[in-house]
Amino acid sequence: MSTVPAAAQVLAILRYLAAQAGPVPAAAISRDVGLPRSTTYHLLDTLAGEGFVVHLPEERRYGLGVSAFELGSGYSRQAPFQRLARVPLARLVDRTGHNAHLAVLHGREVIYVIEERAPGRAPLVTEVGVRLPAHLTASGRAVLAGLPQAQVRALFPDATAFVLRNESGPRSLSALRNLLVDVRRRGYATEEGEVTEGFSSVAAAVLDHSAHPIAGVAVTFPAEGVDTARREEIAAEVARTAAELSRRVGGAG
Repeated sequence: MSTVPAAAQVLAILRYLAAQAGPVPAAAISRDVGLPRSTTYHLLDTLAGEGFVVHLPEERRYGLGVSAFELGSGYSRQAPFQRLARVPLARLVDRTGHNAHLAVLHGREVIYVIEERAPGRAPLVTEVGVRLPAHLTASGRAVLAGLPQAQVRALFPDATAFVLRNESGPRSLSALRNLLVDVRRRGYATEEGEVTEGFSSVAAAVLDHSAHPIAGVAVTFPAEGVDTARREEIAAEVARTAAELSRRVGGAG
């Protein structure tokens, strides 16, 4: 499939800005996206003229504009991804017998957009609309593992970015990087009581056509009573569902 370089560059800038905690300098955009500075400034000027980017002259930084919000609002109204994902997640619940959910990355957090509960299972903190620190959740780790290192570094620039819920989890960029190496090696992410004590999760990333992670599919279960063999079976089912969703959105299955 052929691509238009300028369009790909514009989308790369918008994705980068959407992943930041706040407005960033043009130099950082140029460096982390891998574009020449002159190209970056030209594209930012065009995006600003159309309202997709806003320039903050006093701060010498750029952030997303109102048009980007309108575009996101239109997506939220239509919810095409959630519609594509709901049946595969329901099947995942049927196969595993545990609660499943879908989360997307927003800055340093994940937002839960679907939760499918298994019969007889208690509700979890992963209700639709809830935000949690991405580095603590299996879904967030699955997505972060597929991002460029520069983007992960931009999301977690210092120790203040590493908030904790139960006094466990990575507390530095180096610790997070080591964790993400294990995620890439296994092909799925795990979380052990770092979100809710007594519960564990496994997750895998949904990939778009460029192998960019756009969401994390996860199953959460009581830590006790689920042995290693069963956890591996659940992880395989999660990976299978993530691959199916990747194919549904035109990505690599």
